Amino acid sequence: MEVTVLYSGGKDSSLAAYILNKLGYEIRLLNANFGILDSWRHAEEAAYAIGFDFEVKKFERKIVMEALEMILQDGYPRRGINYIHRRVLEEVAKEYDIIADGTRRDDKAPCLDLSEIRSIEDRYDIEYIAPLRGIGYKTLNSLARMCYEFEEGNALLKGDYESEIRYLLKSEGKKEEDYFPKHIQTKVIRRI
Repeated sequence: MEVTVLYSGGKDSSLAAYILNKLGYEIRLLNANFGILDSWRHAEEAAYAIGFDFEVKKFERKIVMEALEMILQDGYPRRGINYIHRRVLEEVAKEYDIIADGTRRDDKAPCLDLSEIRSIEDRYDIEYIAPLRGIGYKTLNSLARMCYEFEEGNALLKGDYESEIRYLLKSEGKKEEDYFPKHIQTKVIRRI
């Protein structure tokens, strides 16, 4: 059985793919891109480094622009990132029967609530798997270090939703640190 894992190249989505692969799923890593940056290339590098099939799917720029408006209104990325994630899941659900991602227990964004997940599953007759949903940050880091070598930093180049939004903020003369809280990013380099 094949599962399509939404993939950024970071440790969370990489660990989700690893776990699902160990459970017997064939893994297809899929990166969502809105045509603003070629940030998908960073996810592609990580995908090949860990040995899974990869594809990039281009989505309408309108989705990221709507999310940007939400972020500018709110002064914080949560609602905008969750909007993008929901829209991406809905679009991917039109093509694939089993979808997964690397969202974890502590995530504020992207993170859908159970009613949103059930709605997508029911409307599109798909299976949605979030194998890290019950795992906290410390445990996730320990598990990821058992499976992968990865880079960590504040401004790593990778293929997540945030990369294109940060670029758009800068292009509008905004400081990304005014909208995004400081957090450590990761990019997987290789499988251990």
